[in-house]
Amino acid sequence: MPACHTHLSPAGGTGEAMLARVHLSDFMTTQSKRATIYFAPELHRALKLKAVETSRSVSELVNAAVRQVLSGDAEDLEAFEERAVESLFSYAEIVKRLKKDGRI
Repeated sequence: MPACHTHLSPAGGTGEAMLARVHLSDFMTTQSKRATIYFAPELHRALKLKAVETSRSVSELVNAAVRQVLSGDAEDLEAFEERAVESLFSYAEIVKRLKKDGRI
């Protein structure tokens, strides 16, 4: 029997809530991979509460967070690559320039 995820969702925009049972196989692709993650108890509790309040599964929340972190890393790597062509100065050269310019 496939795993199920139960959540509350708005019914017809009237503000009423209806119980919806969604099979995880309905939104998880066959390429999804299972992993075991250990959370600090307070983080796990907060994550479960967030899942209930947003009508999303813990798995969906974790996937979104990981995507966000990896996206930020990709942006950082792009910035590093763009700056790779900049001239590099040694510490001694910078101190000499600052002294020459009267900044120190």
